[in-house]
Amino acid sequence: MMRLLLLAFVGFASTLSFAAEPEWPQFRGPSGSGIAVGAKPPVEFGPDKNLKWKVAAPPGASSPVVAGDHLFLTAFDGGKLFTVAYSTTDGKELWRTEAPAKKIEAFHKTEGSPAASSVVTDGKIVVAYFGSCGLFAYDFAGKELWKYELPMAQTAADFGTGVSPILVDGLVILQRDEMKEAKLLAVNAGNGSLLWEKKRPTSTSYGTPTLWDTAGGKQIVCGGYGKMVGYDLKTGDEKWSVAGMPSACCTTAVVGDGMLYFSGWSPGDAEDKEFKMPSFDDLLKQGDANKDGKISREESENTFLKGFFESNDTDKDGFLTREEWDALMKYMASGKNSAFAVKAGGQGDITKSHVVWKKTKGMPYVPSAILVSGHYFMVKDGGLCTAYDAKTGKEIYVQERGVAQGRYYASPVSANGNIYLVTLDDGTFTVLKAGADSPEVIVKNPKLGEKTAATPAIAGDTLYVRTAKTLWAFAEKK
Repeated sequence: MMRLLLLAFVGFASTLSFAAEPEWPQFRGPSGSGIAVGAKPPVEFGPDKNLKWKVAAPPGASSPVVAGDHLFLTAFDGGKLFTVAYSTTDGKELWRTEAPAKKIEAFHKTEGSPAASSVVTDGKIVVAYFGSCGLFAYDFAGKELWKYELPMAQTAADFGTGVSPILVDGLVILQRDEMKEAKLLAVNAGNGSLLWEKKRPTSTSYGTPTLWDTAGGKQIVCGGYGKMVGYDLKTGDEKWSVAGMPSACCTTAVVGDGMLYFSGWSPGDAEDKEFKMPSFDDLLKQGDANKDGKISREESENTFLKGFFESNDTDKDGFLTREEWDALMKYMASGKNSAFAVKAGGQGDITKSHVVWKKTKGMPYVPSAILVSGHYFMVKDGGLCTAYDAKTGKEIYVQERGVAQGRYYASPVSANGNIYLVTLDDGTFTVLKAGADSPEVIVKNPKLGEKTAATPAIAGDTLYVRTAKTLWAFAEKK
């Protein structure tokens, strides 16, 4: 009898889907830190070196998330939204499950995607978010467990959604900053029921919320238009705020050594000495060929707005007018660009009382900074690297050209004392030594040859990279 019971149990257990503790459970990995502790991915890799496998990947901009032998992406393929699972062993697609949307949110055709949000997993369930329709939870076999439907997001300039959900103590936390019903919400990860939601300023931001485990309790920290806010995890009540944030907040904060760090930049800050937005008169000089006092879609291709006309034509009449441009400039001018460190324990407005240090040089636009080897490190377009001493804010190096030139969307990640950075337009990876007194290059790898907007993932000794059309796995040859 015991033998029969044992055989029956083994047969039942074999039908279940188990996953190991997630090595890279969310956007930017463990706790959103960007660091894979104990991992040893290769530093030299490329299309012809240390390539474990590569497979075709559907369109999308979300970053890989890894748990055990599963890797997850979201995708926008054939006009539909999907969560897709792959085998980390050989890249084989295991399943794809559709998230039905009544309508797909507006998005920038080359820089955005309706599948830009990375999934989050606790090793048992996988939760995906789509700005078009809401949150969806699946088991590791792709079966839908629950869904929390939301109306289609409306983002500033129709750029599209970028925020990813996080999982904390059995709660799915989503920061949904958009132009109609901005809010922060906590959903029960077990059944999809709403625990609490809090209204947020009506504006668009793209950064993922950060968990800050303080002596006073766990907090959810959200960067956004105007200010950064810390919310109580259990109730959603606002605990503190720091004023002065970029007008288009794309980056995510990180915690370490008892402090929280943020760095972000976007165009428009009136105090920015290095970059100034053109006036409407400047645009007219550049592109108003027929001298009618406005800019058409065709004329915009000869101006600063090349490729971004649709995002700035707010009334969608096919022309950009002075009134539209001035309204956008007013909105953006209220933003403040900076890098800063905040100590825990504050209540209310802590801008003056708990900001330990603040800097205004070297801030990134899209890639989030990383806290590693005692440095708060960031990269910006042009391949310019900046590092501040995390405790004091002392300049280690500022805007030094240490990595491949080009644009950067993917956030830096780190493992084994190295920092991995990749260019947006051609997938050129540079590996730097973490904690060095200057941007010390370990190796500059051959380009992957595809647009690389997604932040890489590191699990075990493998580096996973999503490019425009391909999913790559790199590991040292044994």
